[in-house]
Amino acid sequence: VQLQASGGGSVQAGDSLRLSCAASGVTASRYTMAWFRQAPGKRREFVAALFRGANAIYADSVKGRFTISRDSAKNTVYLQMNRLSSEDSAEYFCAADASLILSAVRTADGYDYWGQGTQVTVSS
Repeated sequence: VQLQASGGGSVQAGDSLRLSCAASGVTASRYTMAWFRQAPGKRREFVAALFRGANAIYADSVKGRFTISRDSAKNTVYLQMNRLSSEDSAEYFCAADASLILSAVRTADGYDYWGQGTQVTVSS
């Protein structure tokens, strides 16, 4: 199983970025797919998750600005990030799990598979 995250970069506050997580060895549509982020010196925190259907949940800090989506044909999950602020600066990770219970979706420990991180830096 491999999750390949990409799309990070350095942008200005107010800009947008789209992160991608290309999955191999798993069928993204059959897994709960999620994005987490970790800033230096901080714990890894939940950003968004997309369930096997079309339902998604978001951290309060990104709700209304970020959108998680899936392209089943490409077996890829995206995180569209709009109106970025310096507080969004972090390394972003994608994760996947086949059998998470709802209460564990926001918890990093619940995910079996992780991609490498992609760095997002937002300058104010």
